[in-house]
Amino acid sequence: MNFIVIGLDPEPFSKHFGLPDADLAKRGIQRIRAGNGSGFPDRVELRDLQQGEYALLLNHIHLPSETPYRACHAIFVREGAQQAARYEGEMPPSLRTRLLSLRAFSAGHMMVDADVSEGVDAPQVIARMLDNPEVGYLHAHYARPGCFAALIRRS
Repeated sequence: MNFIVIGLDPEPFSKHFGLPDADLAKRGIQRIRAGNGSGFPDRVELRDLQQGEYALLLNHIHLPSETPYRACHAIFVREGAQQAARYEGEMPPSLRTRLLSLRAFSAGHMMVDADVSEGVDAPQVIARMLDNPEVGYLHAHYARPGCFAALIRRS
């Protein structure tokens, strides 16, 4: 089964780009500068930040539905990111190298399956989950910190 991994729309985050740190702090947001081997995965472009790039660390509601699975968590967004990444049939670099928690949801936003996989092996797990007709979409999370990584849909 073919799948698409989709980064977040940058538009809701763009209003924070370039704000002074004090204004960001009032909104519960921190600006982080990536160091060497930073490990800051951007949720828009679905890549790790390079040394010297800036990210905003903020809370994001990744499952806004009014179900028991409504959820939010901290994420990194590269400051200035302008276009959501789309990877068809392959895992983005920031997901490929990490342990992932894959969660399958119905169209009604109820969890119907979940599994853990190394990112490089995730396409097989994704295919199995998307083969279930009850599954409407998947969420990938970075398994260790537990934060939302990307949306996965059938292509």
